[in-house]
Parts: sequence; structure tokens; C-alpha cells
Amino acid sequence: MREFIVEADGGSRGNPGPAGYGAVVSDAATGETLREAAEYLGVATNNVAEYRGLLAGLRAAHELDPAATVHVRMDSKLVIEQMSGRWKIKHPDMKPLAAEAARIFPHGRVTYEWIPRERNKHADRLANEAMDAGARGEQWSASTSTAELDTKAGAAAPPGPPGPPGDAAAGAARAREALAAGRTPESGPSPVPSSVPGTTEQPDADVSPAKADADARAARAVAAPGWAPADMGAPATFVLLRHGETPLTPQKRFSGSGGSDPALSDIGRDQAERAAALLARRGTIQAIVSSPLARTRETAGIVAARLGLDVSVDDGLRETDFGAWEGLTFAEVRERHPDDLNAWLASPDAEPTGGGESFAATATRIAATRDKLIAAYAGRTVLLVTHVTPIKTLVRLALGAPPESLFRMELSAASLSVVAYYADGNPSVRLLNDTSHLR
Repeated sequence: MREFIVEADGGSRGNPGPAGYGAVVSDAATGETLREAAEYLGVATNNVAEYRGLLAGLRAAHELDPAATVHVRMDSKLVIEQMSGRWKIKHPDMKPLAAEAARIFPHGRVTYEWIPRERNKHADRLANEAMDAGARGEQWSASTSTAELDTKAGAAAPPGPPGPPGDAAAGAARAREALAAGRTPESGPSPVPSSVPGTTEQPDADVSPAKADADARAARAVAAPGWAPADMGAPATFVLLRHGETPLTPQKRFSGSGGSDPALSDIGRDQAERAAALLARRGTIQAIVSSPLARTRETAGIVAARLGLDVSVDDGLRETDFGAWEGLTFAEVRERHPDDLNAWLASPDAEPTGGGESFAATATRIAATRDKLIAAYAGRTVLLVTHVTPIKTLVRLALGAPPESLFRMELSAASLSVVAYYADGNPSVRLLNDTSHLR
């Protein structure tokens, strides 16, 4: 059976701030580096970045050999103690990441060891390279790695301070012994990444003064990329998830808040599961808020179960009430209510037949809900599980686009979009309306 050493690190220049991770997989017997990974994450905390580094390292090791045993070494006391089961995981950011890490290899095939920061130089360098790349508006790649560039120039990469002689072999020996005994190298219980009776209460934050000081120095040393806004702190970030398909979705029928309130179809539930997996891999969601309708609450529940979070319900996120048009196709409305439809298409103040809700009224409701949620979740990343019209409206308002732009947007079932709201009131929109990963 092969044995791997995974070394991982992550950092945030601001905590939260621009963040990145690095991970290295090496052969436990020879010390040979087998795989490197690094990524710029955008705005995140130190702890999220560290967990993302752990995930990247474990995934890389699994790709190399899913039957291997793995010994993880990190300078994050928090991650090591939580993954070893000695500290409870209380923070909602950490729970889904720890759960995801525990699923990569079978229980008992991964052991954890804390190491001093000076013995984690390789992963630390990769994390800083990823953050530097992000500051340039790029993503890290192996071709831009310091070690790779040095090799191409004919020079060896400058090594960090070496560990004790035989460090890799010693780590492997400890891993073998621990696995055989069913314990971690620190004589703690097997990894249990969740709250368990008897574990120690610890804050979900890295309190190492040395690491905090290093991150602060790095933040001061990095120049802002071109067109970067002033540093106003972390924005309130809304990740907008449209619910999965219902039986009405493929038929393109009006389905608002005044109709039959359909549940998800089998396809819709599968889409929600895939969206949950994607969000778990990203590891940035801190809270979930859903529309009160059945299809959104079901979608939110599937995601929440994967991320280990609770779901709050906000009535302001409900879909528009389409009145007498509920359940009809566009062609059927054109045939039955042609004048009302023409008026609706021409003016945001026009209501659907039978006293439905105008787009102007919807926009007023969504704007009020947006402002309330921005105040409630300042500086946090929140998943809003809602519908076509609320999502389009949030994007339209963020862009300052006219009401008719609603008819020029396409929003697939279970698709994702992101709007970040900064302290000066200016939003930033990112459209991720690609659901190929959900098929």
C-alpha cells in the first residue's frame, strides 16, 4: 500500500481578505514531490483557506492512488485538532469543509500531525504564489510557480529551512504506527470532523500571533491590482441559486407565488444535489436563506444538508404572483389575455390578469429584502435560494439596468449568479449561469 505525505497551508491577507491555499503531495518513503496544487480563492478567511488547502491535498493524493494511506501535516492547530476529533467544529464555515475532507478517503486511512510553520514552507510558498497571482488578476499555475521558474532558468529553487534529518520517513513511520493502532500520531481519537461528546471547546479561529503577523506583513507588501476598488472590508456577498426543475419548468409554464406551489421533480432534486456538491467544493457559504415556496425550500434543504447549515426563510424572496396566468404557457396567455400580456410586456407597472404582482412591485419588495439582508449579513457570504424574477431583479438593480432587461436574461434551473455589495453601496456582479455541471 502506498503512503503519501500531504502538506497544506492557506492564508488570507486581511482575514477575511484576498485568500489562497497551497498543497503538496509527496511519497512518504522517498520524500519525492508528486503533486502541487494552489488556488486564489477571492475573499475568504485564514481558516477557510487552510481547509481548502487540506481538501486540495487530499484530492490530489486520492487521484494518485485512492487505496493509499495519507499522513497530513499542517501548521494550523485548528484544522489538525478539528480533523483529529479533539476540538469541536462550531463555525458554519468549517463544518462542510471538514465533512468534505473526511469523505475523500475511508475512515482510518488519514492521520494528522501539527508541524511548526518553518517546516511547512513548501505549501506556504504555494499559497502566497496563489494570492500574488490573484492580486494580478490571474490564477496560479505550475508554470508560474517560483520553483518551476527557477528550474527553467537553470537554478535550483531556494529551499526553506530543512526539517530534522529523516523527517519524511519519520512522518511515514508515525503514520503507519498510528494507523495500525487506530489513533492519530498525537494519541488522539480517529478523525471525527464534527461535534462529538467530550471534545474540547475551542474558538474557530487561528490565534497564532506569528501567523497573524505574517499575514499582516504580506497584506501590506502586496500592491493592489489595476482597477481595484478601495479596501472597504469584505462585502456582503449573495450567491443566488435558482431552484431545481419542477414538472412545470420544462413546459415553460408561469409558476409564481400564486399557483400550485409545485415540488421539485427527480431531475430538479438531482440538480440541487449537484449544486450542493459544487458549493461544498467552493467552501465559502456561511448561511442559507430561502424563499418560502416548496421548490426553493426543498432545494435549500438539499444544499444545507451537504453544507451542514440551517436554512432561514424570508418571504421577500418569493416569486412574483402571476395571477390568472399561473400554470399557463406564454402562448396560452397570448391566446386568452392578449391585451393584458401586451401591457405587461410594455410596462413594469402592469399587472398580470386577475390582480397579479407587477414587476415594479416585485422590484420594490426585492430591494427592501436586499437591504435587510445586506445589513444582517455584512461581510459574509450567503446563499439565497430563490426564483427567476427575484434573481433577475437583484442582478438588474446591481447593474443599474432598465426594467425591460428582465426579458433579455436567461436563467437556467439550479444556476448560480453572485452579487457582492460593498460598504460604499456599489455592487459587483458575477454571472455563473452555466449548469453543465448539473447535467
